[in-house]
Amino acid sequence: MSSAGKVLAEVLGILLGTGAAVTALWLVGSFIALVIFGFTMLPRHDWVPPIYNLRSLRERKWTTAFTAIGLALVVGVFTVVLMLNEGVQRTLAATGSPDNLKVIRKGSQNEIQSGLLPEHLRLVGAMPEIAVGKDGRPLVTAEVNVIIFALKEGAKNDTEGTNLSVRGVGPQALEIHDSVSVVGRMFKPGTSEIVVGRGLVGRFAGMRLGGQVRFARRDWTVVGVLDGGSSAYDSELWCDVDQALDAFQRRPSFSSITARLRDRSAFDAVKARLAADPQTSSIEPFREVAYWAAQSEAFATFVKLLGLSVSVIFAFGAILGAMITMYAQVAARTKEIGVLRSLGFRRRSVLSSFVIESVLLALVSGAIGIGLASVLQLVTVKTVNFQTFSEVSFRMTLDLPIVMWSLGFAALMGYAGGLLPAMRAARMPITQATRGG
Repeated sequence: MSSAGKVLAEVLGILLGTGAAVTALWLVGSFIALVIFGFTMLPRHDWVPPIYNLRSLRERKWTTAFTAIGLALVVGVFTVVLMLNEGVQRTLAATGSPDNLKVIRKGSQNEIQSGLLPEHLRLVGAMPEIAVGKDGRPLVTAEVNVIIFALKEGAKNDTEGTNLSVRGVGPQALEIHDSVSVVGRMFKPGTSEIVVGRGLVGRFAGMRLGGQVRFARRDWTVVGVLDGGSSAYDSELWCDVDQALDAFQRRPSFSSITARLRDRSAFDAVKARLAADPQTSSIEPFREVAYWAAQSEAFATFVKLLGLSVSVIFAFGAILGAMITMYAQVAARTKEIGVLRSLGFRRRSVLSSFVIESVLLALVSGAIGIGLASVLQLVTVKTVNFQTFSEVSFRMTLDLPIVMWSLGFAALMGYAGGLLPAMRAARMPITQATRGG
């Protein structure tokens, strides 16, 4: 970009930023003024009855309906963005256990980038803070995490597929990951058997009980279906860690260590012990829930930035639509405004009434948009985790905070779209209004 282009871009950025700041200050200032007006009207009962606004919206069905549709669609998009973000965060957060810790190489962002040695596994398992299993051995397992390309069921060529995560685990994996269960049976150590996440069954070639899946230059037999409780494990394939090390030629380096703590409060002691020992100073422990929550950050940030940008652009259109509708309402109700002023209602009462009407329309539209978006909770979304480049499946989630944020967004659009027409109605002289123009 030339120097002139850079200067122009900077100037445009400053102008846009200044315009947005001025608009925000104006909206906030006008809202504070309306709140003050509201408190001054309370003792005198000097407000237009809300039933007037409801009847007005009902009398003008078509203009109200078209504006409501636009607002509902924008709020629906905004709600879907929040639901996507919440869904992926809950899925990855549900993957971990608060009683577990996950150890990776220091400086690695995830298991794919990490590399640990058998000596690290022995040292972690020997720590007194690690719980002991039913067989008397420490509840600790080495894990290998590798990405493979899997063909979709019925693929017509070798490009129809996606990346999936293969996790090699030890014999104590189900005891450590106690939220995971298997339909069928677990693989036998030392064999080319796998269990597949329930989110993959029937979607990829061979991924069903008794099926054959080929990767890493060998065929693997599916002996079980993994139920990860709506976690990221539902999108993984599990096999024996030693077989994974050989098949992917990773020996002796594996990806991570997962261990069960005797007491979840012992995490800080484990972290300090590993940092103090020169043999383990190159590895870093994380609470398992914290590790998996961090894996959602990149995707969640992308969804927020993209989705909110689209929502803001659509919002401008919806605000303009609401503004045009309210201006039309003011023009069509000139005599009504004159009658209200003749009856003794002051300018602030008329101003508040029209703003309330616009916000009321926006809230009803917002509720419709939220209702439409809520249907998407029935849909399973499949996307790529940007930090591991493998597929993850999740369901969109609608909760009370999202509903409140969406209704607040709708109210803001209604307020921004109705304020200027309301000010025009309030400034209209009584004599002009009563004549109808």
